[in-house]
Parts: sequence; structure tokens; C-alpha cells
Amino acid sequence: MRSARNTARTRAAAGGVLLAAALVLTGCGAGGDASGDAKRDLGAADAKGGAEQGAADGYTGPDADKPSAAPSKAPARQHVIRTASLSVEVGDVAKALATARDVTAAAGGRVENESTERVEEGAVVSRVVLRVPQERYDAVLGELTGTGRLLSRTADAKDVTEQVVDVESRIATQRASVARVRALMDRAERLADVVTLEGELSRRQADLESLLAQQASLKDRTSLATITLELSQKEKPREDGGEDGRPGFGDALSGGWNSLVGAASWAVVVLAALAPWLAVALVGYLVWSRVVRPRRAARAARTAPPAAPAAVPAARRNAAGAAVPPADPDAPGSGE
Repeated sequence: MRSARNTARTRAAAGGVLLAAALVLTGCGAGGDASGDAKRDLGAADAKGGAEQGAADGYTGPDADKPSAAPSKAPARQHVIRTASLSVEVGDVAKALATARDVTAAAGGRVENESTERVEEGAVVSRVVLRVPQERYDAVLGELTGTGRLLSRTADAKDVTEQVVDVESRIATQRASVARVRALMDRAERLADVVTLEGELSRRQADLESLLAQQASLKDRTSLATITLELSQKEKPREDGGEDGRPGFGDALSGGWNSLVGAASWAVVVLAALAPWLAVALVGYLVWSRVVRPRRAARAARTAPPAAPAAVPAARRNAAGAAVPPADPDAPGSGE
């Protein structure tokens, strides 16, 4: 009896050891292939989700290649991007600009950008970018055209319905993909599976955010039309001109002053250009007058022959035979 019991206990212990060893080996093999299992589960989930999406769209199998098998759907709403550019000449830019703001606000739009500058000859030009709802686009365009004399007008409409529908479909698919990854993460038990699924979730969420940004941009451009308005004001005639168009006193005074300033400016420019030459000429003159000329005069004085003595006029004699000194030419009464 005892030997039989000991044999049974020995067999049970050996079986337990073998079962534990098998479990350890199985766990190690599963840990080494954890990422592969996660990718296989993810691929299976994506395939199942794609099949469900195809069935929802009316495609039941690989042979359903044509969309004719899909159930009839209501036509998609048309999405159009409208833009326009206006150039209007007005009598008062500030007043016309205020009118454009009021018209845009009344239509439920907004002013997106604005710039005003003064160009040549005193003319004023103002450019403003307006965003108005699509349903009020034509009415606002007509009111802005009537603010003055129309110089140019361009309008464009671009149908982006297919692009909007495509982005919406991709967003729905991407959201379902993110949801599948989250579901797999909730069921994952191995650390390697969690790490793999987290990386895949981050990538798919980034793609979803990019699609959402595209959708927001399309929604903004299709819901609000863009109108670029350019307002220009002609230069007003001068008040001091004559009735017959001749220049008046103010024009003459202004013209004379401008001529004087221009002449003075040119004189300064000419003097500035001649300044180096004048400086060289002044230095040369100083060298000549202070050094060269005195030396030449001294050399000429040394080399000149001595002057001959002046001839003494012979003394005249009077009738008595006495000598008479020569007469002074400057003396009064001198005959010579």
C-alpha cells in the first residue's frame, strides 16, 4: 500500500514539474513573438473594419467592383470656393471704406485685412480683404461696386465638392481605425503589445488631426467668400490756380522757391565735386607764392648786371662865364 502511494505521489510530482516547464517555455515563446501577435491582431482588425466599411457603402465582396450595387443616396451638397477682386475709384477713400465695413458687418461677415497708403501726386489707395457668407456674396458684391466708378472686376468660383466628400470619408475611416487600435490596447496584456499599439495609435492620431485641419480649412473657404476691394481717390485740383487753368501766385511762388532750392542743391553738388581740385590748386598757389616766387626773385637779383651811373649834365654858364647849376624840372617857371 505504502509503495503504491509513494509511486503515485512521485508520478504526480513529476507531472507537475513537466507541466510547469511547459508553461515556462510557452510563455517565453509568446513573449518573443508579442509584437508579431499585436501586428497580426491589428491587421485582422483593419481588414474587418474595411470589410464593414465596404458593406456600409454597398460593396459586399471582391466581385462588387462597380458602385452600381450601392444603395441610392441623396446627392451631396455642393461646396464652392468663391473669390472676387474689385477696383473702384471714389471721391473719398475714408468714407467709402467705412461704407464697405458697414456692408460687410450687416451681411454677417468680417474684415480680414486692411492697408492704406498715399502714392504719387497725393493720391490715396486703400486695399481691404472682406469675408462674407456665401448666400450674401452677390448682394455684397453689388453694393461694393456701387460705391464709386468701377475700374476692374474679377470673380472666380471653384467647385471642391469631391475634395470635401473625400476628406470627410477619410476622416470617418481614420476615426474607426483609431477606435480599433484603442480597443486592441484595452485587451492587450503583454507589455510588448502595448508598446507596439501605442506607436501605431500615435501615427494614426496624427493622420486624423491632419485630415481635420484640411476639413476646417475647406469649411472656412466654402462657407465664407473672399472679396478683395481696392479703393482709389484721384488728386483734387489745386485751389490757388486761375480760372482758365493758368498757374496762380501760389504756384509761381512755389515754383520759384523750388527752383532756388534746386539751384542751390546743384551748386552744393558742384562745389563738392570740385572741392578736391580746389584744395590742390590752393596748395599749389601757396607753394608758388611763398617758396618758388621769392627764390626766383632772389636768384634774379643776384645774377642781374650792375646799373650804369647816371650821366651828370654839363653845367651851363651864364653870359659872365660863371657856372649855372642845372635847372630843376619840377621847379616853377622851368622852361624844360
